Amino acid sequence: MTLDLTGGETRPWTRLHPLSPVLHFARALTLIAVVFLPRLANPLDVGSGLPWPELIGGAILVLAGLVSWLVTRWRVDRGELQIETGLIRRQSIRVPLRRVQAIDVVRPLLGRILGLAELRIVLAGSGRSHTRLAYLTEEHAHQVRAELLALAAGLAGDTPVPPERPILAVDTSTLLAATACSASAVAGAAVAIGVGVAAVVTARPVLVLALSWPVLLIAGGAAWRVLNTEYGFVVAEAPDGLRLRSGLLQTRAETVPRGRVQAVRWISPVLWRPFGWQRLEIDVARQRQGHGGDADSGALTRALLPVGTREDAEALLVRVLPAATISPPPDARPPRRARLRAPLSYHNLAVWYDERYVWTRTGRLRPTVTVVPLEKVQSLRRIQGPVQRRLRLATLHVDTAGRRWHAVAYARDDSEATALLHRLTDLCRAARRSPRAPVGAGAAGIRPSHPENPVAPRRAAS
Repeated sequence: MTLDLTGGETRPWTRLHPLSPVLHFARALTLIAVVFLPRLANPLDVGSGLPWPELIGGAILVLAGLVSWLVTRWRVDRGELQIETGLIRRQSIRVPLRRVQAIDVVRPLLGRILGLAELRIVLAGSGRSHTRLAYLTEEHAHQVRAELLALAAGLAGDTPVPPERPILAVDTSTLLAATACSASAVAGAAVAIGVGVAAVVTARPVLVLALSWPVLLIAGGAAWRVLNTEYGFVVAEAPDGLRLRSGLLQTRAETVPRGRVQAVRWISPVLWRPFGWQRLEIDVARQRQGHGGDADSGALTRALLPVGTREDAEALLVRVLPAATISPPPDARPPRRARLRAPLSYHNLAVWYDERYVWTRTGRLRPTVTVVPLEKVQSLRRIQGPVQRRLRLATLHVDTAGRRWHAVAYARDDSEATALLHRLTDLCRAARRSPRAPVGAGAAGIRPSHPENPVAPRRAAS
């Protein structure tokens, strides 16, 4: 099936796949089947009669799914995606394709069984998002995604998908080991050991287990979410950006477009240091999801590298942010009196910048370096609380259009934070006017130093 997206004439409306209601109401149908399965299997037991509540509930779900499918339609016309849905309260959504940040292909477990996939159109901004097509056949979803991205880039709708080159794949054993060394897994293991000891010592093991199972459930759920989201992680490079694929039960294929990155975080957990592992996270400008089925959308475009060596992390970092490194200059630390404000994390606090990026480093057990392109900075905030005012310190916040996190320069000298605020304001303005300005250097003390040493990308085995 080929879509003609290049002309200006009106195109016919298209419906979603007829099995889409099955995925939309899968949880409710599963609940009915599991909770009331005995009555559904034996509807004529003595004293029970027909299972009318279950039959009525199932009929309502089937009718709601059919109506939802009939009243939902979509098309692409004159450079925008148009979606109409709703029976009593009709909604007409218009999405200009020029505002599209990315288009992700998501395949939940039941969708993989039925051969269906969902398209999630990621936009910049905030608010509730209705921009998704759920569901299409897998082949049709990939074709529509390619044509929408081509049209958003100003190309013909039938432009073929640009080829990609695999550059890195995360080994499953490494991911399992890194997950086992995470804070949540270690906390869960400690609680499990404590529960075992308490069950042996005390005479009420059932009570001990009942009091500790919420902690075990939270720790196990956190580890499972990581494995389910980042299993089989593969990074490939294409002309339209970096392509990421991952997922165990629900697979996801997403593209990080070039120039859309708001910030990158380099994380070095303390338990990973003996193995030399690093983690890269990325933030892009996207619209907040509001669908019940998008509960996992927070994982979208979060891990650029779930776990890998320093060489792999440096290679990916310079592909996303050219000439960006994470080595601070000697004078990037705050003044010594900042120990009174941040006694535990003082040695890891730093801020530095050049004509293209600003870096901040924070954390003690989980040191994190945040890199923000200056042309992506939305605002700069200088904050000084009563304790910092007494110590003549201030904190500078660097905000972007991303929705996850921002760079923070903690506990800087008061005069230095003020000078840094004005200096970064000028540099951000210059970077927006000339995004490809040559990379220079400037430390936190407003003194140019620390020449850049870009790390050459290294192709990792996939």
